[in-house]
Amino acid sequence: MSTLYMVRHGQTLFNVLRRKQGWCDSPLTELGIEQARAAGRWVADQGLVFDHVYSSTSERCCDTCELVVPGVPYERVKCLKEWNFGKFEGVTEDLNIQVPYGDFYVQFGGEDEVEFRNRLVEGVLELMRRPGHERVLMVSHGGAMSQVPRYFGDDYKNHTDMKRLPNCAICRYEFDGDKTLSLQEVIDPAAC
Repeated sequence: MSTLYMVRHGQTLFNVLRRKQGWCDSPLTELGIEQARAAGRWVADQGLVFDHVYSSTSERCCDTCELVVPGVPYERVKCLKEWNFGKFEGVTEDLNIQVPYGDFYVQFGGEDEVEFRNRLVEGVLELMRRPGHERVLMVSHGGAMSQVPRYFGDDYKNHTDMKRLPNCAICRYEFDGDKTLSLQEVIDPAAC
C-alpha cells in the first residue's frame, strides 16, 4: 500500500483580503511562508522522504512546496489546480453562495463541482498508479483537498474537529494501488 500526503498551500494575500482564488493567484504572506516552513518541520520530524513530489501549477502551491521540501525536485501538474470560479475569480468572498456550489460557476465560465472533483481525483489516481510511487507529496488547495475524500464517500471532517482545512494542513491517505484513496488523518502542523 502507498501513502499520499496532500498539503494545502500557505496563507496568501487573497486569503487575507477574503478574495476568491481558484485559477487566479496571489503570493504567500509572511504567515503563509511560516506555515509552509512549519509543515516542512513536521515532515522532517516524521522522517518522511518522498519518492515523488507534485504541485499545482499555481505559484502559491509551488512556493509552498519549495518551503516544505527545500531543494527537492517536483513536477508541476494541472490536475492539482483549484476549482475554476470563472468570472468570480478575485471577487470578495462576501459574494459566495451557500455550499454546495454544484454547477453555479458554470454560468460564469467556471467548473461544475462534479467536473472539478473528477478532474482532480482522476489526475491524482493517475499519478499514484505510476511505478515507484510509495510515498508521495502533493501540494494543492483547500477546495481541492476537500473534494478528494468526498469522491470516495468520506469527508475530512470525519477525521478532525477542524471546521475548515487550515493553510498548510496535511491529509494523509492510503492508496490501494488501483482506484481508492482512504483518508487516514488530518494534521495541522502549526498546532503540532
